[in-house]
Amino acid sequence: MSLDRDDGDRRSHLQRMLAGEPYLASDPEIVAAQRAAAAFMVRYNASLAEDDAARLALLRARFAAVGEGCVIRPPFHCDYGFNITLGAGVFLNFNCVVLDVVSVTIGARTQIGPGVQILTADHPRDPAERATGWEFGRPVTIGANVWIGAGAIVLPGVTVGDDALIGAGAVVTRDVPAGATVVGNPARQRV
Repeated sequence: MSLDRDDGDRRSHLQRMLAGEPYLASDPEIVAAQRAAAAFMVRYNASLAEDDAARLALLRARFAAVGEGCVIRPPFHCDYGFNITLGAGVFLNFNCVVLDVVSVTIGARTQIGPGVQILTADHPRDPAERATGWEFGRPVTIGANVWIGAGAIVLPGVTVGDDALIGAGAVVTRDVPAGATVVGNPARQRV
């Protein structure tokens, strides 16, 4: 991963971010996108007393795609929103966080407990590289009919297969096969 500030790449930092490549989050275009997401969250999180249809309209105005019958209970927090795709009938309970610097895809009928964190944002492991301010993202894909228990954390680059179950408080550091149950920190498959 080249973290040279003048590496000859003429793409914007937002374009680099969306491609999952190193970018500077302090870039003005990225800061503007974060501000727009913050304005969305102010409106969305104030909508707790509104009906599901009103909140669904807000989600559809910000997210990449939102299927019928999706419910996200406020408060909800994200980096951008425009990288989030929800299948039909997805449910996120109170106080979920989705750091969507790259795509987050959640399949139909998946249920996500309160306080769950889905994280795509990542940082260089080398401290000198990390100090330069460059970061990158790795997409997260969650299949259909998955249940993620309260307080679980799904780390960057993870894919969760259809019908999987992630136990409350689990820290998911690697892919979860379809139909598997994982628990613990780090999350391990129960047999």
